[in-house]
Amino acid sequence: MTQEITQEKPVKKENIWMNIIINIVAPTVILSKFSGGDALGVELAIIIALAFPLLYGLREMMQTGKFNLFSAVGIFSVMVTGGMALLKFPPEYIAIKEAGIPALFAIFTLISLKTRFPLVKTFLYNDKIMQIEKVDRALEQLGTKDAFERSLKNASYLIALSFLVSSVLNYILAVVILVSEPGTEAFNAELGKMTALSFPVIAVPATIVMMFALFYLFRQITRLTQLKLEEILNAH
Repeated sequence: MTQEITQEKPVKKENIWMNIIINIVAPTVILSKFSGGDALGVELAIIIALAFPLLYGLREMMQTGKFNLFSAVGIFSVMVTGGMALLKFPPEYIAIKEAGIPALFAIFTLISLKTRFPLVKTFLYNDKIMQIEKVDRALEQLGTKDAFERSLKNASYLIALSFLVSSVLNYILAVVILVSEPGTEAFNAELGKMTALSFPVIAVPATIVMMFALFYLFRQITRLTQLKLEEILNAH
């Protein structure tokens, strides 16, 4: 009798440096250095610069074969930004758009608490990070399931806060930097500068809040399950 052995195809890890180069460095350089009339020109520079993150996001989604909400939102955001810039929308409209997307995530995170599928389980409490079945069994055995649900709700508030921080910083960054007339070389340079500053100014503070939420959830799980951290983390 033969046994059929199936191996799960390893998930290809994302190259963080490639991500930064394509999504931040390339658009910044193109918008800042190649928007002049003697180079690509204002409109073509916008199209080429935003094509980098757009095509990269589509490539990642096709390679994984899975629908990723954040990738989809990122692609949508790039398309809207490009469209608004090409149509010469006033800078304040772009600022509102930049703030609007993370603000919507904050709202959806809070609304999801009223549903069977709170987003906190997508962001933090999932089988890619933790051994969910082991945690659930320990919670049931110790009768601490209700206390854990309250902890998940608190973690959801922290996640919503991280999106709110991102929303506010997005708006401030866009308002401060985008001051020139749309359709000009100066405006493209400002758009490139905003792209370059988006990571340190926006992503880092929001990530810190998200990491605090994860730390809080880990601490609550170890307390409520009486398991050690290494026992609940998913080694895979």
